[in-house]
Amino acid sequence: MYPIYNSPGSRVCEFLKSVGRASSATTIRSRRPLTHDLTGQAMASSGQKVVLITGCSSGIGLRIAVLLAKDEKKRYHVIATMRDLKKKAKLVEAAGDVYGQSLVLLRLDVCSDESVRQCINSVKDRHIDILINNAGVGLLGPVESISMEQMKRVFETNFFGVVRMIKEVMPDMKKRRSGHILVMSSVMGLQGVVFNDVYTASKFAMEGFCESMAVQLLKFNIHLSMIEPGPVHTEFETKMMEDVAKMEYPGTDADTVRYFKDVYLPSSKDIFEAMGQTPEDIAKCTQKVIESRNPRFRNLTNSLYTPIVAMKYADETGGLSVNTFYNLLFNFGPLMHITMSILKCLTCSCLRRRTISPN
Repeated sequence: MYPIYNSPGSRVCEFLKSVGRASSATTIRSRRPLTHDLTGQAMASSGQKVVLITGCSSGIGLRIAVLLAKDEKKRYHVIATMRDLKKKAKLVEAAGDVYGQSLVLLRLDVCSDESVRQCINSVKDRHIDILINNAGVGLLGPVESISMEQMKRVFETNFFGVVRMIKEVMPDMKKRRSGHILVMSSVMGLQGVVFNDVYTASKFAMEGFCESMAVQLLKFNIHLSMIEPGPVHTEFETKMMEDVAKMEYPGTDADTVRYFKDVYLPSSKDIFEAMGQTPEDIAKCTQKVIESRNPRFRNLTNSLYTPIVAMKYADETGGLSVNTFYNLLFNFGPLMHITMSILKCLTCSCLRRRTISPN
């Protein structure tokens, strides 16, 4: 069986449960006692925008929540949510004094209709100005070894979880003729990537749904924006790569397993090292999109990926992108390794950290 990993930059869902339990038992110093649950106690001040964010236990969601809550102009009242409140320690620690003030915490499971409804109902007047759909899971490896149940679980979170949230907040936004919905997508929602078949499919589905919804929502003065990172360095990324490299893949032929372990994984590691951003980078990009007067629908966070996406749309037959990735992976692997190493030295993190300029 495959482990299902929280999407770029989150916790591992299954394979690392034991690690999660061990880490949650670790005492983490905080300015407030972690047993003091401040869910929903603070209220938004006059003029503040209410921001609800899903998937805030770690990674990108945590960084967005803290960044907005610590806004110097105090423009945001942040409602950070997560499925398991026992995993709130890192968020509370990062938030510091703003926890319980400009940042409050609510339980939310995007895979549950009832949980979504209860969470939104607990917000005063159900008033959400900005919804940031960040919760997600990832799945990596040869598709022959992935069960249908695992595939459905990825879609349940990455696609239907987003749909649930939008359906719940959209009617109130329409009544107010105001709102901004952001969805944490991926470049894999624009360009397929080998051995990420199921994860990519879930992101493609989300992109299609949101692109259709964006047209209707504009009529109600509601903006919908996709945030599309490339590789993102997170605390579990290295661990995930190590784990999948050691796993067995029943039902998969030996050649495919070899291509995955000996060709794809090393290339993926090179790309992450050369082009990867941090959760803080993505959080800053998201803030720029929120504060834009005319927010764009698609927002690539990494300028190095623009040519890759453009290549797909330069050839309507699809052959250019498919053949290019095939050659890079299977014919020019050593050359790509050298290229990524040079790119890593040349960029010195400057280009990788360069965020979009919405205006």
